[in-house]
Amino acid sequence: MATTPTSQDNVLVVNFEEDANAYEALSDVKELDIQGQVDLRAAAVVVREQDGRLTVKDEVDDSTATGTAAGGIVGLLIGILGGPLGVLIGGATGLLIGSLFDLDDADDTESVLSDISRSVRAGRTALLAEVREPGLAAIDEAMGRLSGTVLRRSVEDVEAEIAAAEEAQRAAKREARKRLRQRRRAKLKAEIRAKIAELKAKLHRHKSTAAAST
Repeated sequence: MATTPTSQDNVLVVNFEEDANAYEALSDVKELDIQGQVDLRAAAVVVREQDGRLTVKDEVDDSTATGTAAGGIVGLLIGILGGPLGVLIGGATGLLIGSLFDLDDADDTESVLSDISRSVRAGRTALLAEVREPGLAAIDEAMGRLSGTVLRRSVEDVEAEIAAAEEAQRAAKREARKRLRQRRRAKLKAEIRAKIAELKAKLHRHKSTAAAST
């Protein structure tokens, strides 16, 4: 089972009963950063479209945090979860396991990216954030006031799965190219065998014709 981080660098996904609360939540997290209660690295309000894409509606800027949501872990998550891999691991289609794991291991394997992807629900607005938290109370209380449901996963775990996902994609591409080459070779061999058979048949008919004329 995935454990809830207590005091470390975390990735947060926050869902709300009212989508408009996501924007207020972003302001609240910025304020907590200013007050020194958390260290906000990046954050973005996103909407998952019905086709699975993620649209960024608002984000932090350099004046309120180090870096922007376009970079860092939040930016990577937006790119991954809103792309083809996101659909595989729990995006618009609701599939739980993608190319990260063998299907035989699916029942015994939990995925941080799947958890995050499922939390960014189709047609809804959510807050994605990367923060360093000395404790959970500040964020939990602020989000609770907005009826927000917080999912936490450690940055370390998220980074590990992003790296695994990237390698899985590369491996899938290599396997696809290998199968394509095999099919081309098989097709070529079949075409060669068919041509040889055709030539043999012509030769047999030629010999038969020659023998009949003598």
